[in-house]
Amino acid sequence: MGVVIRTAGEDDRGLVVRLLDEAFQDDPVSSWVFPGEEYRRRTHHRLMAAFADAVFADGRVDLTEDGAACALWLPVTADEQPAAEDVPAQIREAVDPENERVELIARLTDGIHPTGRAHEYLWMIGVVPGRQGEGLGTALIESVLDRCDREGLPAYLEASSARGKVLYERLGFEFTGRALDLPDGPRMWPMWREPGTR
Repeated sequence: MGVVIRTAGEDDRGLVVRLLDEAFQDDPVSSWVFPGEEYRRRTHHRLMAAFADAVFADGRVDLTEDGAACALWLPVTADEQPAAEDVPAQIREAVDPENERVELIARLTDGIHPTGRAHEYLWMIGVVPGRQGEGLGTALIESVLDRCDREGLPAYLEASSARGKVLYERLGFEFTGRALDLPDGPRMWPMWREPGTR
């Protein structure tokens, strides 16, 4: 039996935020942004809420029917312009004003994001720890990649772990060749996928 996927609505916001918070508690990038387990457990959910709200407003959140995994997708146009307001600073102010890494991660990932070509951006994908390795993440990604292939649309993401990078390579993503090394922190791998590469 396949994985049942639906588009999440605003009434799913609490579930999505809890899922992402749980899924990313031990992620290398989340651990860098919020160093210290106690601090991360108290604060991390606010960043996940900000991300979820941004995608509910401008993109799409796919959710497995059992609520164990979700993917946050944003469509990016070829002529995407930077926001008039300082979004990274606004996120920092809303999430954790004393934590400069909240703002820095947004600025650094914005700085490496490809421009000039429309694409689907997989901002985040999370699977609750007890369900990882069951193929839920792959199913979530493949459902969008199938549409990308039909529409001739590339896809982009930043892998936050070496394990994730390997999974994305199996789905046709390729490392862009320019890693993002966070200051005194982990490496992220920007990855691009041309349509029809599976």
